Amino acid sequence: QVVTGDTKVVERGKGDKIFINTAGVGAIHPRAHLGEHRIQSGDKIFINGEIANHGIAILSQREGMEFETDIKSDTANLDRVVLPLMDEFGESIHLMRDPTRGGVATVLNEIARDCQMGIDILQKEIPINDEVEGACEMLGLDPLYVANEGLFVCFVDSAVADRFEEKLGALGVPQLPRCIGKVKDEHPGKVILHSAIGGKRVVNMLPGEQLPRIC
Repeated sequence: QVVTGDTKVVERGKGDKIFINTAGVGAIHPRAHLGEHRIQSGDKIFINGEIANHGIAILSQREGMEFETDIKSDTANLDRVVLPLMDEFGESIHLMRDPTRGGVATVLNEIARDCQMGIDILQKEIPINDEVEGACEMLGLDPLYVANEGLFVCFVDSAVADRFEEKLGALGVPQLPRCIGKVKDEHPGKVILHSAIGGKRVVNMLPGEQLPRIC
């Protein structure tokens, strides 16, 4: 069985240099039962760190921009976080996804579409570095659509959500891991953002090309 893979799509005439793809091959964790079909109403949605760091760090280097602060990529190995979570919570973890291409918004839209459930997210609970938020505002970018590298979005049974959040904090930076939303029966296939000032808006799929282009 082919258990993992990666492809690259480039413009015509641009594929004359080296492209490096990496893939990990190994045994599936015995307690891992992940998939959109396992998501259910009431599931809590967690993210393990600040969003948009990677995309803004890449953009600043690629375009020669200078920010007053040193914004760094969130690139990191996730095995030391994911394995202990899977060991302890196993079947209560319904889905894990990396919010890389298209950012958090696009990944959540894909999941909502595939499982035909509604997703509500809370703007005030989504962790973002102040400098990254400022850079996004200056550049006219929505951080929800900016790529990440060292993050995962995780859908967890509400019965273990409190213990999961505590464990996630112990494995990383305690004040950063957040429950950013939940799954609902209402508005199936749609992602709704509850803004910090009390409003609501639909979060759509990424329109057009992602900036900066990551992969």
